[in-house]
Amino acid sequence: MSHLRQPSPNSSPILELKEVGFGYHRRGRPDREVLRGVSLSVTPGELVAMLGPNGSGKTTLFRVAVGLLAAASGSVRLDGRPVMDWTRREVAQRIAILPQLPTVPDGFRVEELVEMGRAPHARSRFGASAEDAEAVERALIDADAVDLVGRRVDELSGGERQRVLVAMTLAQEPRLLLLDEPTQHLDLAHQVALLATLDRLRRTRGLAVVAVLHDPALTALADPRVVLLSAGRVVADGSAAEVLRPALLARVFDISVPTALALSGGSTQGT
Repeated sequence: MSHLRQPSPNSSPILELKEVGFGYHRRGRPDREVLRGVSLSVTPGELVAMLGPNGSGKTTLFRVAVGLLAAASGSVRLDGRPVMDWTRREVAQRIAILPQLPTVPDGFRVEELVEMGRAPHARSRFGASAEDAEAVERALIDADAVDLVGRRVDELSGGERQRVLVAMTLAQEPRLLLLDEPTQHLDLAHQVALLATLDRLRRTRGLAVVAVLHDPALTALADPRVVLLSAGRVVADGSAAEVLRPALLARVFDISVPTALALSGGSTQGT
């Protein structure tokens, strides 16, 4: 049974995908289909966790959503307009994306890296404006990274570096934040702290946040809206209680129900 969430009729989506399909090609011929009829809308103030097996299309979906890849079918709209109609700078002023393995240059201080997030708003080649400085300061505060100012990025721990990267995306002042496996390589305490930060940001800034996660129990703890992908399709979209059901997780991840029960935090709902 599919658990699909219908968008609120009173909400105005920042991002809206309708029946999106995408496939990679090799030598001009179709190689493999990655996205199959994906429909998804994201509205301001939402925290959305996206789960699915490796190869289910999560990263590709992000790249299609920001216009780095053109959908083969269906439509992708950003603030009501086709995403491909926006310039790359205009997209970057609205959507910030933190990739799975971001390249972080060595030798920069924390505040210098965060300032790089202001690039989409740059009005001059001659240094940062007062507006840029205010945005950077606000980003450092909101990402709980003020204590790291003055330090070199390559000297930071994994959790500290992730806080700085989140600050850099916030300095971009987006309306939508896309994070691809932001808790990867973090210990449990830093994972919980990062999810708490994302939840606070969507409430205080009105940000829409979509994060690819892998741990159902950790996801349930954050209590976001959950989108579950399998073989390039959205098979469930709803609350954590509705989606993170052992029977559904067992089917999607091809594991036993007892294993799925343990991964989902021990809930017997939907078994």
